Amino acid sequence: MKVVGVGCGPGMLTEEAIHAIAAAMEIYGSRRAIELARHHICPGARVHELGDYRHLHDLPPKAVLLSTGDPMLAGLGMAGSEVVPGISSLQIAAARLRLPLARFSIVSAHGKDHAGAIAEALAELARGKCVFLLSDPSFDPRELAGALDDDAGTYRIAVCERLGYPDERIPVGTARDPPAACSGLFVVVIWNDQE
Repeated sequence: MKVVGVGCGPGMLTEEAIHAIAAAMEIYGSRRAIELARHHICPGARVHELGDYRHLHDLPPKAVLLSTGDPMLAGLGMAGSEVVPGISSLQIAAARLRLPLARFSIVSAHGKDHAGAIAEALAELARGKCVFLLSDPSFDPRELAGALDDDAGTYRIAVCERLGYPDERIPVGTARDPPAACSGLFVVVIWNDQE
């Protein structure tokens, strides 16, 4: 199975991804991933919307599995024997905030224990890293801000919503006055403004 990243928003497909999608006759993915790739899917291809990712090993060997963003960022790429990278929300957030990718540590709270993700984010911040936190709709950035120590005044927090879409929104606040998420499609970036 080939896992193909479709980018985190419209118009972010790479040329390699476009070719892989156009050549595929069996395509699987979330509704959002399919919509991002729709214009490049061959008219005769069979397209299957996935809601449950627990049985990926049952997909046909020649299937193409679409992944929003980059398949290796959240780990969906581990399901395939071949991976075509995509433009990730990490890349877009770093570019929009003008923060070098080399400064980032990635923490996932997507479908996982939020308290554990917050503890991991705090440990990475203590190491001087910028934290890119993959969230899910139930994650509250204010919980992360509230967990910071007394030096919280030097931290900046961005809630990067709907990256790459026309209604993209990136409010930036401080740990003492963090922005709130207004949609379920967002990531959180936190960094020390003094470093």
